[in-house]
Amino acid sequence: MPTLEQAYTPFFHQLCDAAGQIVVKYFRQDIPVDDKQDKSPVTQADREIEQVLRGMINKAFPDHGIIGEEFGRENEHAEFVWCLDPIDGTKSFITGRPMFGTIIGLLREGKPVMGAVDQAVTKERWLGVTNQSATCNGKPARVAPPRKLESSKLYVGSLDMFRGEDIWNYLRLCHAAKLTQYACDVYAYGLLAIGWCDVVVEKRLKIHDVAGVIPIVTGAGGVAWDWQSQALAEKNLIADYDGKFIAASSQPLAEECAVLLTTQNPSRDNPFEREQT
Repeated sequence: MPTLEQAYTPFFHQLCDAAGQIVVKYFRQDIPVDDKQDKSPVTQADREIEQVLRGMINKAFPDHGIIGEEFGRENEHAEFVWCLDPIDGTKSFITGRPMFGTIIGLLREGKPVMGAVDQAVTKERWLGVTNQSATCNGKPARVAPPRKLESSKLYVGSLDMFRGEDIWNYLRLCHAAKLTQYACDVYAYGLLAIGWCDVVVEKRLKIHDVAGVIPIVTGAGGVAWDWQSQALAEKNLIADYDGKFIAASSQPLAEECAVLLTTQNPSRDNPFEREQT
């Protein structure tokens, strides 16, 4: 009986190859950009990739479900469900910045079990099995040695993700890290898995944003939590996911971030302003 990895790895590569061919066809080309209902951008590349991948999945595994960013959900209560984000980081894609990637996740009974991230322009591909293994271009991927937040390299989502009460904790988190990079897309999680950054924090994510990332991060030895320090690999993401995400190279580092992100700040002090006074 083949393992999950043995059974699905070849198909993951087929899906990534198909997506990559479309990505390179449209990258840095003058293509129309439409606005979705939530005002986020979408291109012909996003739609075409998801249509092709859906067709491949339906042909190979007709009893599986699919959750995709562009075309919604079908058979989502199946034992196996594929989660597709054809271009995570469309804003990066349409501005010519190769921080985007295709995310493909496989859920079993709602829990993430395998995932892939493909960056066709830089020719980098990550594949992970939850809590077991991860590779980048076929070589073992491993997170960086444990560091405290004050010594860490942090990627965070854009400021717009954290509007509202969370903005103050966002500012404290950015200030607490040694080096902070802003407006990350899926590429940041790939960098985390191979040790080039230590922690990634985002909010307002959807299941298709994280289902393929969690197996890579945990397979590389990292942790993937929500802001309440619950391991997302153990959760039924279809039934229960609030869009908050901490991916870190170690549990203590994730805990530091979770505390900062969930501690109330009645005074609403801005740590950057405080340092200047």
